[in-house]
Amino acid sequence: MEILDQQKINDIRKNADIVEIISDYVSLTPHGKNYFGVCPFHNDNNPSMSVSKEKQIYKCFSCGECGNVFTFVQKYENVSFIEAVKIVASKIGINLDINVKNVNNEDKYQNLYDIYDLSLKLYQNNINTKFGLKAKSYLLSRKIDDEIIKEFNIGLSLRKNTLLTDLLINKGYSYNELIDSGLVNKSQYGYIDIYSDRIMFPLHNLEGKVVGYSGRIYDSQSDSKYINTKETKIFKKGEMLYNYHRAKDSIRQKDEVIIVEGFLDVIRLYTVGIKNVVAMMGTAVTTKQAHLIKRLSKNVILMFDGDGAGEKATESASKELIAIGVTPKVVRLEENLDPDEYILKYGQNKIIGKLENPISITEFKLSYYKKGKNLGVLEEQADYINEVIKSLNEIDDDILREITLNKISEESKIDINLLRNKLEPKKAVPTEPKEVKLPKMNKYEKAQMYLLYYMLNSKEVVNLYAKKVRYIPENEYRLLARFIYQFYQENNYVSEADLISVTNNDILENVLKKIQKLNLKETYTLEEINDFIDTINEFNIKEEIKKLNEDLKKETDFEKQSEILGKIAELNEEIKTSLNSENVS
Repeated sequence: MEILDQQKINDIRKNADIVEIISDYVSLTPHGKNYFGVCPFHNDNNPSMSVSKEKQIYKCFSCGECGNVFTFVQKYENVSFIEAVKIVASKIGINLDINVKNVNNEDKYQNLYDIYDLSLKLYQNNINTKFGLKAKSYLLSRKIDDEIIKEFNIGLSLRKNTLLTDLLINKGYSYNELIDSGLVNKSQYGYIDIYSDRIMFPLHNLEGKVVGYSGRIYDSQSDSKYINTKETKIFKKGEMLYNYHRAKDSIRQKDEVIIVEGFLDVIRLYTVGIKNVVAMMGTAVTTKQAHLIKRLSKNVILMFDGDGAGEKATESASKELIAIGVTPKVVRLEENLDPDEYILKYGQNKIIGKLENPISITEFKLSYYKKGKNLGVLEEQADYINEVIKSLNEIDDDILREITLNKISEESKIDINLLRNKLEPKKAVPTEPKEVKLPKMNKYEKAQMYLLYYMLNSKEVVNLYAKKVRYIPENEYRLLARFIYQFYQENNYVSEADLISVTNNDILENVLKKIQKLNLKETYTLEEINDFIDTINEFNIKEEIKKLNEDLKKETDFEKQSEILGKIAELNEEIKTSLNSENVS
């Protein structure tokens, strides 16, 4: 098993071109020295992310995300840092023989994951006892057999509503941890399980860890057919896709992802051999989920429920996907059926036939925008055409736009040139911002930030800092300066991209992002660097004078007072000398 030390990580980073790696995820366009693309880490419609081939870093001028090739992959793929290193290494032809699960990377929410692991074992055990016979009978009536129950870790919560609570307390977990997990509630009678007498469908995060449940009634009447786990520190519905961890390999093999609305739809498709499928988590498609889908495959089929709500959800989901450069296809099901119901009614061959012959998103939208409109009425025909034009403005595919315009022109007998003129011109790549607006700062904070900016990539500036700077006043800037200097002493070079790889402190990460936002010019003069240093030292001297003046007020001994006054005079002279030298230069 290979040892992955910092030198190995740095070597991989140096051999991996960040522009080439990020281009696998986001379309980049060259502009000047840098490359620009749509930032995948916030709802971005304009190319606001800059990638520097020279510095081997990226930064978004809108949301502030920044980092090196590893941190990009880590955030985009939602994996650990070590897993990101392994992914980047494989992309450049280096096979790392490491087991990422054995890397010492303690998770601050490990107790919550452990609680869910115990709950899963309890629920799975329950369904395989005599108390689970009715639940299993219900599932079998829904054509969900033992094999599928095992595959999807389906379990059962029993009627006794303190069973899980008692188990977890006996295992040493606190009541606060139980509440935080979303599995236990506090009532007037004490602490009780949230789930009681329900079939439990576990919800996994992207790595396959159980982080939530959807509990379904099966043997009683209730206003709540399903109870879903509330959002917790480890369960964020808008950042997950149901079945992602199980389906990703199949999706990558087929280079196609099928998106459905419910987890029972996923399970039903599995029973007929269709495994490249994921489901939403009971919410509209979020930007985060759209990017998760895109990283699996750009070939997307939306197969939502066949009713009006499913039609609306299809239109909404397509907008999120198109905004990030994915043009999905659509399968619509008759009789208002969802995929689960459709397969049970019509069987495997019919659903496979549907999936093999999806309609284009434009064809779907033409039909969708016609709904409820009388095209014989001029105003309603105009509304329809305007909605189609608005939709086409979101699509980058010139051929698809042209085909649709021709179709609309033929249908409406409107000159195609008039329709073309209604299209918005494509957005140009912006020029690189010279400096992002930051909160107002005084000259002393500015000097610290600017000095650190140039220390990130210059041995010369690091040496000047070590030689001339008495003390960096602000704690967060002082930590970063020491961090950079320590890296330089150990490696005899400085590199912003490599510094990011070893930054494992929240304070350092935050201040590094703050410094990177400055986007100053790449070159500097020694005069500028010395000005920053002099300004920092001036602040330190003034602080020292301030302290001496406070000491002077407290001192009653005449000789000691004279000594303090002498020190104050020397320091004031030092400030004057520094200011005079600045004026001369």
